[in-house]
Amino acid sequence: MFSERTSVGLDVHARSTTAWALDSTTGEIFTDRLVVNTADVVAWVRRLPQPAAVA
Repeated sequence: MFSERTSVGLDVHARSTTAWALDSTTGEIFTDRLVVNTADVVAWVRRLPQPAAVA
């Protein structure tokens, strides 16, 4: 059994990162296009329902 509530996938490219997340409790899907900046990606993940696992 998984311990995270939200699963996150990142598609990283030179100029942008496309991020997807699935809340396993509600079934809600989150998506966003982010600049390639670690702080922005981390801030986006922190706004998701926790705990989250990122791949």
